[in-house]
Amino acid sequence: MAAPYKKLSIRKIAKNVDNGTEESRYWNRFKRKTFKEIASVTSIHFSPIAPHDFAVTSSTRVQIYSPKNKYQVTKSISRFHDIAYSGNIRNDGNLLVAGDATGLIQIFNIHNRAILRTMEGHKLPVQVTKFAPGNTQVLSCSDDKTVRIWDIPGQEPVSVLEGHQLIKYFKLKDYVRSGLINNGNPHLVLSGSYDQTVKLWDMRTNTCAMTLMHEAPVEEVLFLDDQTVISAGGPTIKVWDINGGGRVTYSLSNHQKTVTSMCFNSLHSRLLTGSLDRQVKVYDTKNFEVLHGLTYPGPILSLAISPDETHFAVGMTSGTLAVQFVKVEKVSKREKEQPKPGTYQYFIRGFNHSGSKDDHVIEAKRKEKLAMYDQYLRNFQYSNALDAVLRPTTLPILTVSLIQELILRDALTIAIAGRDETSLTPLIKFVTKWITDPKYMNLMVDVAQVILELYSPVIGQSSTITNLIKTLHQKVKGEISIQLEMAKVIGSVEMIFAGGALRNKKQR
Repeated sequence: MAAPYKKLSIRKIAKNVDNGTEESRYWNRFKRKTFKEIASVTSIHFSPIAPHDFAVTSSTRVQIYSPKNKYQVTKSISRFHDIAYSGNIRNDGNLLVAGDATGLIQIFNIHNRAILRTMEGHKLPVQVTKFAPGNTQVLSCSDDKTVRIWDIPGQEPVSVLEGHQLIKYFKLKDYVRSGLINNGNPHLVLSGSYDQTVKLWDMRTNTCAMTLMHEAPVEEVLFLDDQTVISAGGPTIKVWDINGGGRVTYSLSNHQKTVTSMCFNSLHSRLLTGSLDRQVKVYDTKNFEVLHGLTYPGPILSLAISPDETHFAVGMTSGTLAVQFVKVEKVSKREKEQPKPGTYQYFIRGFNHSGSKDDHVIEAKRKEKLAMYDQYLRNFQYSNALDAVLRPTTLPILTVSLIQELILRDALTIAIAGRDETSLTPLIKFVTKWITDPKYMNLMVDVAQVILELYSPVIGQSSTITNLIKTLHQKVKGEISIQLEMAKVIGSVEMIFAGGALRNKKQR
């Protein structure tokens, strides 16, 4: 019994080595959509409740985008007396708080956009508003140098924290532009100011427990945990050990311009930072090494990532909002409701049932249809097989694979010999086109040598073939000239490097 025919093995060209890390491949999976706001996007905040709508603050309004509705604006809140700041959604997803340039703080019902509470007391713009972990209080930070904790039902401040002072040496304004309450310990409040300090407040005594000198106007502060604080000011990010007396454990300068925003992923294992240099950096919070970087079309003012880590959004000074998302594969309802074997529902599934992934499928063996070149190879018709892959629509890798197969069978000369002008022309054109390609160069040189050995005695008899051979000769000659010039350049560069190494050695 004859052995079954084995189809032609298509050659695989080596791909460029992917130097990207697993982390880079993870972030590169995110696709990007851009939207245009009417002014700079100063704040972005995701709702903790699925489907994780997010509030975008720009100009005199806060808009709610919905990932569920293809990132359409589902609500637009514009009931502000001046520029709005820091739209923040409560943990239950029902309320939103925001400040404005007049010093007013307002709490809205997200669903009907009604104003539920209005809190007055700040004399200058309120650029930070956040709900406290217990959902009954609000934190606010203002340009009037104060940090306040408000009671929502009473609409009155329960704490007014004053301590950020002007440092005259630096001639900086002492606006308080960042702050938050510790989720694990609500008695701890962190604030960062343009007076270049970060202050840790104890709500039980309404006093400053610790002052950290960042040495640049502070734009953002975060709690990594109860013992670690992160601050961003200028192009520098600093990591502070609170239990160690406020010492700096890491000082990071990976951005070229001011770092304006920071956020964590859900597990606090990654820190994302956005800067006016148009870059977003991803850090590992174990050692604070940069794992990945993303570039955007404009300076970045705000940054946020969704709790399920399927979306993150970046706001820019130009009003551009970039939303990046990754699709999560969902189990279909049909797969969830597969009937159990032996039941009546299992028996009547019908012939259209596709089965589950774990089912063992017995398939009938179908007679495999061979391509035309495989049929010719099977019958040892090597010349016809070569003609079948020299058509204009055939991929070059297929033609190269068949030529390699002919060489393995010691049949390349047989396939090329005995051709007339019509059948030899496509072969010479193919060789001429690919002989300078590094992937195919060696193989094309071998084919060209066989052509010249077989047809050199009759080349002058056909003007078409003669012109094709001349074209091939000129292309090879040009490639040799290029290689010689490259060799000269490489030699010159090596001499320069060798001279530099010698000078360095003498200087030592």
